[in-house]
Amino acid sequence: MHCEFQLDENFFYVGGSDRRLALFENIYPLENGASYNSYLFLDDKTVLVDTVDSSVSKVFFENVEHLLSGRALDYLIINHMEPDHAATIEELILRHPETTLVMSAMAANFLKNFFPNLKAHIQTVGDGETIITGKRTFTFMTAQMVHWPEVLFTYEESSATLFSADAFGTFGALSGNVVEDGSLFEKEHLSEARRYYANIVGKYGLNVNNALKKASAFPFKRIAPLHGPVYEGNLSSLLAYYSKWANYEPEDKEGVVIAYASIYGGTANAADIFATKLAKKGVKNIKVYDVSKTDSSVLVGECFRVKHIALFSSSYNAGVFQKMEDFLSDLSHHVVKNRVFAVVENGSWAPSASKSIHAIIDNLPGATFLPTTFTIKSVLKEEQYDLLDTLADEMVASLKA
Repeated sequence: MHCEFQLDENFFYVGGSDRRLALFENIYPLENGASYNSYLFLDDKTVLVDTVDSSVSKVFFENVEHLLSGRALDYLIINHMEPDHAATIEELILRHPETTLVMSAMAANFLKNFFPNLKAHIQTVGDGETIITGKRTFTFMTAQMVHWPEVLFTYEESSATLFSADAFGTFGALSGNVVEDGSLFEKEHLSEARRYYANIVGKYGLNVNNALKKASAFPFKRIAPLHGPVYEGNLSSLLAYYSKWANYEPEDKEGVVIAYASIYGGTANAADIFATKLAKKGVKNIKVYDVSKTDSSVLVGECFRVKHIALFSSSYNAGVFQKMEDFLSDLSHHVVKNRVFAVVENGSWAPSASKSIHAIIDNLPGATFLPTTFTIKSVLKEEQYDLLDTLADEMVASLKA
């Protein structure tokens, strides 16, 4: 049965949530599934903004048909052609062949890739172009590489709504709470929004800044993304976090993330001792992660949160332990900038982790490394406590700087 949500006069949420989904894009683990957002306007002409993933297509079509109540569907605005938002386009056109598809020129090419046999009316739009449907005016702006090259943002004037495609999205199903006050962003959604941004959009900070600059020309009071809640009111906190992430500015300049890869416990013990030394020196916000237990997407998100990252790793197969290599390769692919690293390796008989770590992340823009580094041979020795002290002092000094 239908399960729509009214956002404003004749303006409805018609998406749905999939709580069974375990892996977003078949890679990022989810604890509470994901939402797939779509929006419908009932004006002189009817307008649907994006469709949904096939997993929630049943409730989506029930919502749309219930609200249309026999009316034609005049327009479908396609802000993003990724299948979790566009998989149901072909079925929609089978139901509503009268619909005009509104999209960027590049999206029109993508449409042919996904639906080679689709016959539909297509209208391509670019920056500043508009569609007026009665009381509603929709203005379009290109948002290339946020996070695909065909993306549009759409601004609807009378409701002051910015439809932001994957920008401002977050992992997690909705629990009836389609609308959130922006003041709740930090408390309720920050962690999963950051993980979503860092892993899905994070590589494209310059493009995000360009899109935000375009969007800032419009007096929007509501942000309607394709995943996660719709935000109304008190948007300053959400926008401030997004600006930091886009500019690779750490949220927590006094925080330290320690990531370790340990086989038999010696490296883990050294990482814990280092964390304790930092705490004794007054560092408050320290997070220690076992890379074998913590998904890489969480670690990448944490590296967007802080500036200072300590890496403790065992050597393995003349390189670095596989789980650490996976995490650092992921970090490198996301091109996280201006971070400070500490590196300590373990190698019982052929230490190689440090060299391999540097080979992966030395190319990160603005990456710096604390000068003290050393090798643990199986387990930390008493005489190496002073080296950890020195490394902790260097970390504290960098934090204060």
